[in-house]
Amino acid sequence: MIYPIFLELSPLKEPRNFYYITMLRDPVSRYLSEWKHVQRGATWKTSLHMCDGRSPTPDELPTCYPGDDWSGVSLREFMDCSYNLANNRQVRMLADLSLVGCYNLTFMNESERNTILLQSAKNNLKNMAFFGLTEFQRKTQFLFERTFNLKFISPFTQFNITRASNVEINEGARQRIEELNFLDMQLYEYAKDLFQQRYHHTKQLEHQRDRQKRREERRLQREHRDHQWPKEDGAAEGTVTEDYNSQVVRW
Repeated sequence: MIYPIFLELSPLKEPRNFYYITMLRDPVSRYLSEWKHVQRGATWKTSLHMCDGRSPTPDELPTCYPGDDWSGVSLREFMDCSYNLANNRQVRMLADLSLVGCYNLTFMNESERNTILLQSAKNNLKNMAFFGLTEFQRKTQFLFERTFNLKFISPFTQFNITRASNVEINEGARQRIEELNFLDMQLYEYAKDLFQQRYHHTKQLEHQRDRQKRREERRLQREHRDHQWPKEDGAAEGTVTEDYNSQVVRW
């Protein structure tokens, strides 16, 4: 979800600059994708969920299933677990959980907790060096290249057919997923608006630079022509020079 990257600015052993970036996805598609992943046997047992220097207790973060994994779980069962970390995962991954007592749900009331989490996620997203949206691959590539001044070898490919898109759900199930991920839904709307603003602003700056570059090229071309064909001192424009007249055969 969140990817730390570094750019080595010098071959010398100097402190490196680290930048955090992330990719966001439509919350419904992301939720369905995680469900299919878990259904095939995926677990996050190695995740420590560290917050304020410690992992959550079993009471703070109960498991949704007995045994080794949740293979074969139905979408209904997946949605019915109130402790499922798939719910609002994007907000939780971006927010500072220490502001709300980490995984201790008794630290403050739910409404206050949700407000703080959402605002924290928005602030952290806005202050990241870069973020992209999976549904806008080409625009994401454009912004990434302009942000870090690099060029990818090949263009990003927009895949509209995914495991999540192949899942057929009724309107009731969709609404239920949106309710379970209501914080992610708000974050994603905020992210889309901010992303489009940054894209159009960067495009506008690039157009301005291109126009300035073309004007400069035309100016240099005019100066080059002027230096290449200097006018003779005292010669009227359109008159024939003596050097040329001397070559004319007089009858």
